[in-house]
Amino acid sequence: SAIVGALVALSIIALVLNLVKVEDVTLPPTVKYGMVFDAGSSHTSLFVYEWDSDKENDTGVVSQTLSCDVQGQGISSYTHDPPKAGDALRECLDKALKVVPAAKQRDVPAYLGATAGMRLLREQNSSAADRVLAEVAKTMREYPVAFRGARILTGEEEGAYGWITINYLLDSFTKYSPKAHTWVRPEAANIFGALDLGGASTQISFMPEGSEMQWNESSTFTLYGSNYNIYTHSYLCYGQNEMLKRLAKELIVVRGELGPRVVHPCYPRDYNETVSLSSFRTSPCTNRSDPRLTLSDRSVTLEGRGNASGCLAAVRKLKLFNFSACGQSQDCTFDGVYQPPVRGRFIAFSAFYYNFKFLNLTEGQSLATVRDTVERFCTRSWEDLSSSYPDENPERLPKYCANANYILTLLLDAYKFNETSWKNIFF
Repeated sequence: SAIVGALVALSIIALVLNLVKVEDVTLPPTVKYGMVFDAGSSHTSLFVYEWDSDKENDTGVVSQTLSCDVQGQGISSYTHDPPKAGDALRECLDKALKVVPAAKQRDVPAYLGATAGMRLLREQNSSAADRVLAEVAKTMREYPVAFRGARILTGEEEGAYGWITINYLLDSFTKYSPKAHTWVRPEAANIFGALDLGGASTQISFMPEGSEMQWNESSTFTLYGSNYNIYTHSYLCYGQNEMLKRLAKELIVVRGELGPRVVHPCYPRDYNETVSLSSFRTSPCTNRSDPRLTLSDRSVTLEGRGNASGCLAAVRKLKLFNFSACGQSQDCTFDGVYQPPVRGRFIAFSAFYYNFKFLNLTEGQSLATVRDTVERFCTRSWEDLSSSYPDENPERLPKYCANANYILTLLLDAYKFNETSWKNIFF
């Protein structure tokens, strides 16, 4: 009777399963978290991300939960006191632990990626760079997270990650379709190139025309089930802060013959800045072994002239770019670096954006309008600028003319954007 009863029960279950409409039921995906310190040349920021453990074609759909700016300068500035580089991270780490559930903290992967400031320090003093990285790693290991490493990114990694970031934020790789209730891949025409300008380096990344083209500066990714092969190149010492140092040095040694006062065409009229010759020997970008620099610690006063055309000429010709190394090649930027022709639309961010935003040039203005605006700004006196922009950082305000002319030279003469393709750059 027991056997008969069991068979009857199984028959009833089978009947129910056969009659009732059955749907797949999945457990809600678990939320995962990750932490990334972006250690730039001038400052460090911490970002906390979260995503569902169920991925879309093996790639996560990520959202940003927290952004925290670390107090102080970039970690490369702590060479004389490396433990402070680690201590500076603590405030942001404490904030991060408040947004990640305690039960999940030990599974959170935590990274620190350093960029051009640390690349320069490694060139200048590799043991000092190692000590700084060791200290930030030591601090991160003290927290209940899954520390995955603190390292210096290559320039190409920095450029490629910037390209991924902007296209992810613009839904170029994948976006959710409410009608289809699924993630869909947009047309390839929506992929943007990336133009990044930092303090110590600048990067260009984009998908060139044709798949048969060969180049060394390439990165390949599989994102959301699709393959992408991009050109990317990073130029160390061509960030805006290092460019300003290199420009000042060239003006001093070429035009001033190491005299006590030197004309600076890019600085506002009646603006003066005093620099020590020894400051040029602290960075590989200013060629500290240059025989034209004396070994003394003399100071030189840079006198602003507000000369728009003179500023542009100085940026183009004072050994900031070696255009002659390319010869007649059109597939070359400067210093003999290969680059396929720019193609498609580009997002210009970081210092590209900040400088043009200050000049009110981020609304898609024509190249002619941009040039005219920059030229007019460069002729303004220091008194005029100071009274017109009382809230602007007084150390940053006199540099906008030089920065803008540098951006124009980099985009037009080096990367070879023109009147037509300029319209494809979005700041």
